[in-house]
Amino acid sequence: MRARRILSILLTPAVLFGAGQAQAFKPNAMPTVTRLIQVQRVYVEPLTGTAAAQALRDLIITSLNSTGLFILTDNPDRADATLKGAADDKAFEDTFETDKSLSGRTGVGIQGLTGRSSRSRGGYGAESTAERESHRIKERKHEAFATVRLCNNAGDVLWSTTQESAGAKFRSASADVAVKIARQLTSDFDALRDPAPAEASAVRP
Repeated sequence: MRARRILSILLTPAVLFGAGQAQAFKPNAMPTVTRLIQVQRVYVEPLTGTAAAQALRDLIITSLNSTGLFILTDNPDRADATLKGAADDKAFEDTFETDKSLSGRTGVGIQGLTGRSSRSRGGYGAESTAERESHRIKERKHEAFATVRLCNNAGDVLWSTTQESAGAKFRSASADVAVKIARQLTSDFDALRDPAPAEASAVRP
């Protein structure tokens, strides 16, 4: 009995130590970043919206991956920041109507006396014209938007932006929105990584 009690006492710290190690290496135990410049791995959460929002999510992942700023992951437990938000892409018709009208009217009258016989002569003429021209043009358009935010594991917002587009010359509206998000994030990230000389001197002791 005494030998079992001693063995139990000796094993307890080892068991606790093993549990502590298992907890320390849990995938969820990611260090919490507090600044955008510290983000290394990003998970893009499904966006709120219609089915078009899910397609836009894939475009955002591709655009962010092309920047090379972060590692994009499909496992939220391995990310130190999550991109979340809402998006939509809708098609609609713009109708343009024009209505032009032109009208005119002219009249001529002549009346007078001639000679000693007091003969009279007179005349009258009138002319009127009217024209009307109307056009109705329908144009099909696409419009996409996305409002997204990058949050750390504690739920704090590190960065956010809203972008919209009616389409570009060589890109659809959704693809253009995804590119704009990636460009804005790259610009803000670079501004933190390489601050302007005036800002850098201002923070020096």
